[in-house]
Amino acid sequence: MPTTFVDKVLEIFLGSKHERECKRLAPRIAAINALEPRLERASDAELRERIAAIRSEIQQALASLPEDYKERRTLVQATLDAHLEEVFAIVREASRRTLGMRHFDVQLIGGIVLHEGKIAEMKTGEGKTLVATLPVVLNALTGRGVHVVTVNDYLARRDAEWMGQIYTFLGLSVGCIQNQMGDAERKQAYAADLTYGTNNEFGFDYLRDNMKFDVANMVQRGHVYAIVDEVDSILIDEARTPLIISGPSELSVNLYYQVDRIIPKLVRGEEIRDAYGNKSTTGDYIIDEKAHTATLTEEGVAKAEKLLGVPNLFDPANIETLHAVQQALRAHTLYQRDHHYIVKEGQVIIVDEFTGRLMPGRRWSDGLHQAVEAKEGVKIEAENQTLATITLQNYFRMYEKLAGMTGTAETEADEFAQIYGLDVVVIPTNRPMIRVDHPDVIYRTAKEKWKAVVEEIAELHQRQQPVLVGTVSIENSERLSEMLKRRGIPHVVLNAKYHEREAAIVAQAGRPGAVTIATNMAGRGTDIILGGNPEGLARAETDPLKDPEGYANTLAKFRIKCQEDREKVLAAGGLHILGTERHEARRIDNQLRGRSGRQGDPGSSRFVLSLEDDLMRIFASDRLREWMKRLGMEEDVPIESKMVSRSIERAQKQVEGRNFEIRKHLLQYDDVMNKQREAVYRLRRNVLEGKEGRDWVLRAARDIVDAAVENYCPQDKHPDEWEREPLERELADFFGLTLAQADVSWETTTRAKLAEALRVAVEQRFEQREAVLGAEAFAQLARYIILSVLDSQWKDHLLALDHLKEGIGMRAYGQRDPLVEYKRESFDLFEEMMARVEDQVVRYLFRVELVQMVPTQRRAQVPVRESKAEASALQGERREAQQSPTAGPPTTVRRQTPKVGRNDPCPCGSGKKYKKCHGAGDAAGV
Repeated sequence: MPTTFVDKVLEIFLGSKHERECKRLAPRIAAINALEPRLERASDAELRERIAAIRSEIQQALASLPEDYKERRTLVQATLDAHLEEVFAIVREASRRTLGMRHFDVQLIGGIVLHEGKIAEMKTGEGKTLVATLPVVLNALTGRGVHVVTVNDYLARRDAEWMGQIYTFLGLSVGCIQNQMGDAERKQAYAADLTYGTNNEFGFDYLRDNMKFDVANMVQRGHVYAIVDEVDSILIDEARTPLIISGPSELSVNLYYQVDRIIPKLVRGEEIRDAYGNKSTTGDYIIDEKAHTATLTEEGVAKAEKLLGVPNLFDPANIETLHAVQQALRAHTLYQRDHHYIVKEGQVIIVDEFTGRLMPGRRWSDGLHQAVEAKEGVKIEAENQTLATITLQNYFRMYEKLAGMTGTAETEADEFAQIYGLDVVVIPTNRPMIRVDHPDVIYRTAKEKWKAVVEEIAELHQRQQPVLVGTVSIENSERLSEMLKRRGIPHVVLNAKYHEREAAIVAQAGRPGAVTIATNMAGRGTDIILGGNPEGLARAETDPLKDPEGYANTLAKFRIKCQEDREKVLAAGGLHILGTERHEARRIDNQLRGRSGRQGDPGSSRFVLSLEDDLMRIFASDRLREWMKRLGMEEDVPIESKMVSRSIERAQKQVEGRNFEIRKHLLQYDDVMNKQREAVYRLRRNVLEGKEGRDWVLRAARDIVDAAVENYCPQDKHPDEWEREPLERELADFFGLTLAQADVSWETTTRAKLAEALRVAVEQRFEQREAVLGAEAFAQLARYIILSVLDSQWKDHLLALDHLKEGIGMRAYGQRDPLVEYKRESFDLFEEMMARVEDQVVRYLFRVELVQMVPTQRRAQVPVRESKAEASALQGERREAQQSPTAGPPTTVRRQTPKVGRNDPCPCGSGKKYKKCHGAGDAAGV
């Protein structure tokens, strides 16, 4: 939370908030350390026996948990706290025996902070991966499951194998979710005491579970405790866009080709103010780079209408054309090739703005991706319709207890507190940080900046000081690489394409004279060890599995070599970080700096900027530009000033604030849908588990009867004036009943008697159908129909909400709050949807005739796409979508041949990719 005057006074007398937190935990650290001598004498078997005994005690104490969330969390936390010191001490001893690593006291503090459900900010190289083992083991003893969330599959697999040695030593089971796994493997991984995986995999498994037709096919078993590694990246950088599972839409893509042809004919203009402050525009469109928007002017609208041959773009009949024009304008003016995306093998592949990673399979939503494909002249993939969606914010807020760790969280402490209710605690370093952070150096033009960067790299390389160069885009990485090639300077470029390979290269970035160019986050999660990593070097030369003895000799040789190289690097000043552009978020800059100076090593960092950089051009204040102009900047002469660095930091704070508002805005709208999603998924779950079914159908049938009586037999009219024919038609339509079968006597009946007679008749009709089919078969049929109708209606409801959200902002012009209007109208839409679900289910169950038994194992599959953050990735086989209850009975599809990936060579031998050959129309997406 923002620092107040009271906080400042407390800091003067009592130390900072983080220092006070460390003092509070000091007695617990002392208690853990006091147990160490006794545990060192214990045998391996004795340690395992003690952990098993503690597990038994904890599970007995938690045998009956309260229904109330707060009471449940309090009870679990108190039970675990009673065993914290002993469990932490056992884990530390197990780590020493299995990995040869002993937790430092500051790592114990980090472990307690994570156990308490807070965020631990720990500098790079302080051993966050090892810290997580402490609360993971403690919380896994409840038997309710612990999820450890990482940023990519490679880190999930690496950490599960590496730290898994501690867990298996103590008798705990470890699961690891990987992208290519099927449902059976996933279910087994989730059933383990603790499970590693990425945020995308956890989120998509939750959505897929809520599209299943059999509770036995669900893979997750609840959301109890999660530790999120690199928490800022997952909960902030990736939280602005939702996880989406989508299916094919019926919209044509030809419109995007037509619209794309007219955009190059439009002329960019600008907004002009006269002496009196009146605004006017020139040209056909204006661009606001701060807000990242492009807008047609009145002249532009008229020109577009003329070019397209459309009389009025704003006519409701032309709403799709207007939308396509707006997206095409954004694609041409705001999205640049090799910065926001690349074109590879005829596909537009998004580049993650925060990590610089390529994201194959992901797609921008709302027609933007199609507009970019039309701009680049590649094949346009059809738009998709949302089947299920959730934001990462709402997914992670489902956990009873959430914790996280990262090297950079304090700058976003407000957001963590407001959105997730998470407190940030800065953990002190084990050794003092001695890295030197130099002030920014600013040049007039980008050309001068790159020239200076190459000169500095050449100088560092000559004196054998390793340097890690950070860039903000693939385009800049390749540009710098070309310049270094011309100078004959050996270097490695990492564009975050291959996580495992890049981790191996980054691990060696601390060797003497090494030059490594990396986009923002390449190799994150891997420490750069000065002098090099002997294990990695030895593994590259000798396979430890094929030749263990040779590997041991090679490792010994490289350990000596790396130690000698380390002395050389220390003498040269340690690892130097060279940033070539400031990022919008201070965290990303701090992450780059944090790669140097690990564990008390020397190091340095500097950012080299130019006035033409995006951040400087768009966000730096006009006053700064004027000040620099007055200084009379000359070519190749930089300015180095702390005032300039502070001004840039202020600009970054503004951008961070704006991005926070965007994320908060997204969450406010998603919260409305989230309540509706919870209601739908709760009903689905209850139906699957047999808690709802027969009674739900009868309640719906009674509601339909009551509504019909209300409509056609008003209270204020005489029975002779009641609308008997429409009432009869409605009864026949829903229940296949006549008024005669209901034994209604019109001469003596009252409204209450009529409603009661119809309810009794409907229940008798229901029981007759139940008796004919058999109670068990009818229950299976009811379950199948309820789930099918609910899925189909939920899909259409999500589309309706998308359309509502698109135009709701216009309500502000009518002096109405768009969010309030959205809440009101989305609630009305939800009520209508649930009424349609009841109507359709009742109509099907009372009127459908079965020819054969309906299997319930699994539905036939249709093409389903998963997307993260405005994106879609075809996964096929294990994706379950809805099927109309009027279609034939579902079948279980079993593959007889090995699975062929979409990007694998086609088995027919054509040399083409499978998706371009025999897999082009494959509905299963195999």
